[in-house]
Amino acid sequence: MPYEWTTPPDAPARRLRLWPHQSLPPKGFAAFILATFTLILIPTLPLLGTKLLWGLLPFVLLAVAGIYFALQRNHHARRIEEVLTLDTDTARLTHRRPDGVVKEWDCNRYWTTVTKYEKGGPVPHYVTLSGKGREVEIGAFLSEDERIALFEELQRSLAR
Repeated sequence: MPYEWTTPPDAPARRLRLWPHQSLPPKGFAAFILATFTLILIPTLPLLGTKLLWGLLPFVLLAVAGIYFALQRNHHARRIEEVLTLDTDTARLTHRRPDGVVKEWDCNRYWTTVTKYEKGGPVPHYVTLSGKGREVEIGAFLSEDERIALFEELQRSLAR
């Protein structure tokens, strides 16, 4: 699951860190681009030594560059991180967007409520935290099953 609970040894606080799936590591990214370039060039092998190869090569490079930039943009969009800190009195949520903007929310832990919207949210099983007059989403980038599990874990953690 792309989230984990941690408890610092010197503090009574618990931290929940959430992040989107990172299914393509940097080495896999490089291997995919190389494999794509190689597989695109296979049909052009009979054209070696002809002028037609030089006519097709810019389009092959353009296709590989398009795939490269699309994957880079996707990687940049996955740099979201959320950290929920639950200490003895306070629940604090920090949301970091891909562009580096940080949004924070905090509330008295005992007044914090967790809500799961089966339908009607931007995604099925939409999970929110509410308190202090605000309602904030948490884990919207997780899969449906992960949001269900997250909702149950948040209820148990806030009940402690």
